[in-house]
Amino acid sequence: MKKCIIIYNKSSGKQLKYNLEESFTKKLLSKGYEPTFIYTEYYKHALEIIKNIPDDTDLVISVGGDGTFNEIVTGNLKRNHQLLLAHIPLGTTNDIGTMWGYGKNILNNLELLLDGEVKEMDIGCINEGYFVYVAGIGKFLDVPYITPKELKKKVGHFAYIIEGIKSFFHKTSLYDLTYKIGEDTYRGNYSFVIISNANRIAGINNFYKDIKLDDGKLEILFCSITKKIDLIKSLLILAAGDVTKVPGIYIHKTNEITIHFKKTPKKKWCVDGEQLDSNKKVYNIKIISNVKILMPKKNINNLFIHK
Repeated sequence: MKKCIIIYNKSSGKQLKYNLEESFTKKLLSKGYEPTFIYTEYYKHALEIIKNIPDDTDLVISVGGDGTFNEIVTGNLKRNHQLLLAHIPLGTTNDIGTMWGYGKNILNNLELLLDGEVKEMDIGCINEGYFVYVAGIGKFLDVPYITPKELKKKVGHFAYIIEGIKSFFHKTSLYDLTYKIGEDTYRGNYSFVIISNANRIAGINNFYKDIKLDDGKLEILFCSITKKIDLIKSLLILAAGDVTKVPGIYIHKTNEITIHFKKTPKKKWCVDGEQLDSNKKVYNIKIISNVKILMPKKNINNLFIHK
């Protein structure tokens, strides 16, 4: 039988009403996998677990939120022998899982995964860290990691909306920064920056149009909006799903960018819903290509160039 290790973050999302280990074991055995469950116990534990998994493991499944999957991808990229990864969403917003075509039923999602396909996708690298789908800093971008976990367990995605409303009424700070893309250098004052490889961000579907996860490019967004009324207008346009039509937003598409802040930012970057353990003036962000992920077939034709 093939070896499968499930790294399970029980603290992600809401409490399940059934025994996930028992249900997963039946399904995995029927598909020829002998499962071993490892439970995370603290922040960054998943990163440590993946580093110590035996090289002869056939599949590692992340069961948790986007942050849990980020830890597993990060740890895997730091291994000498990289393993095949997969992800079952169990978080609050589940941007990655929804983008890939998962639904709300976890057992159905496991079925979709095991009947899925291995794809080679791009992963973002930010200095010494990694992000699967998004990294950002500035207005609203700290909401995912400052929102209390207990509130997320009680009200789910609405917890982020509550914290977002609080953030809206705070003073909007501007970052004086310079960024370089290729031979071009830009300078400006921006309220937030988002760098992504995704068509769903912060629960907003079709944030960008026609995104490909294997095109070797990142979508870069700089926002200079500061007035509350303009922020409201921009959020309404974003909700409608066309970020390119928001005044005060500047879009780039590139495989690498260097951002130099005039002053060290007080806030930390948010990567896949968690804060980046780094606080510097200069950030180099680039693409790591050909990272193998087992995922459902449902949205592959829309998300990948190489079918």
